[in-house]
Amino acid sequence: MWLWEAAWQRPWGTAQQYTLVPDAQAVALPDHASFDLGAALGIPALTAHRALTVRDGGPGRIGPGTLDGATVLVAGGAGAVGNAAVQLARWAGARVVTTVSGPLKGALARAAGAHHVVDYRAQDAAAAISALAPGGVDIVVEVAPGVNAALDVAVAARGAVVAYYAAGENEQLSVPVLTTLSANLRWQSVFVYTVPTEAKQRACADVAAAVHAGALRVGEEAGLPLHRFPLERTAEAHTALEEGAVVGKVLVDIP
Repeated sequence: MWLWEAAWQRPWGTAQQYTLVPDAQAVALPDHASFDLGAALGIPALTAHRALTVRDGGPGRIGPGTLDGATVLVAGGAGAVGNAAVQLARWAGARVVTTVSGPLKGALARAAGAHHVVDYRAQDAAAAISALAPGGVDIVVEVAPGVNAALDVAVAARGAVVAYYAAGENEQLSVPVLTTLSANLRWQSVFVYTVPTEAKQRACADVAAAVHAGALRVGEEAGLPLHRFPLERTAEAHTALEEGAVVGKVLVDIP
C-alpha cells in the first residue's frame, strides 16, 4: 500500500510501525512495485498530478497521450515533486524541459526522463528555454514562484498556467499585469491538502495507473536517489531534509 495525508491534521504520521487512515488514503501497490516506491509517492506524486491538470482546456486526467503536443517546464526537476512531474508528464506524452542548479541535478533530471535540461546558473535560462520552445511552454510546474516569475512570464505560451506548489518564507509574487493579461496567463496555487476530494481521487487513480505501467520509478537510476534513516533516527532524517543536505528522497526504514 501507499498512503497519503497520513499526518495532515492528525497527531501522528507514518514514522511508526502502524498508522490509521481512511481506506481511500491507502492505495494498493502492484506486486512488482517496491515499498521504496510506495513510500516515495504520497503528496509529491499527487502534487505533480495536480500541477499537470489545472490548465484551461487541458486534461483533467493524466495517462498515455493526454499531454501529447504540450510542452511542460518543470522548475527543479531533481526534487521530489519535480521528479514526479517529469515522469508523469513524459508518460502522458509531453515534451519536458526542466531547470536545475548544477550538473549533478541535471543528470538526475535526465534520468527521470526530461527531454531537455537547462542549468540556470550556467545558462541564460529564458533564452535557452525559448530556443527549445519557440512557441512557449504550456504548463510550468513551479517550486519558486516569486523567484522565477519573470522567467515564467518570458517563456510561457498564450493560455499557459504556472502551477506553483511551494514558496520561501515571506516570498512575494509580482508579475506584469498587462503582459500576463494579454497572454491569458494564469498562476494557480497547488496545495494538495485542500484541493477538492474528487481531484485527489482522480490523482490517486492516475498515479496508481502510472505505477502499474512502470512509469513512476525511484532510485538514482530514476533521478531520485534514496537516503535511508532507521526509525530511531527520524529526527535526523527531518534535519537532513530541512537543511537541504541531501538531493533526492529521504526514507525512514520501519522495522
